[in-house]
Amino acid sequence: MVGETNLDVLLRTMSAQLVDGLYVFATLAEGVVPSGIRPKMLFHEAEGMTLILLKSEAEAAGIDYEFPCRMITLNIHSSLEAVGFLARITTALEKHDMGVNPVSGFYHDHLFVPDGREHDALAVLNAFTA
Repeated sequence: MVGETNLDVLLRTMSAQLVDGLYVFATLAEGVVPSGIRPKMLFHEAEGMTLILLKSEAEAAGIDYEFPCRMITLNIHSSLEAVGFLARITTALEKHDMGVNPVSGFYHDHLFVPDGREHDALAVLNAFTA
């Protein structure tokens, strides 16, 4: 299950997929995730638990949230030890005045970009493979 480490291969062969749904970032005190919530990501920090979840789930549970965003999955099995992959991508998005919150999973990297900018982000990402 070794992922790709070669930066040129990663950039040239990745495909970017827009995932359905409008996501948000929220934080809760340490403890239990409310019933009915299925976060895309849950991360424990000293100040509390960070969740990335669907906006509709946050609203239904009465959870305060920030940063309505869209999720883009980079479909290539990138190694957790790959050097420079996300740096190159985030730098390219920065040149288009776009903030991004990247999250690395075991198999793929995921980008959370501002709602309304997802097609701009896809155009930037697709330029790597052109």
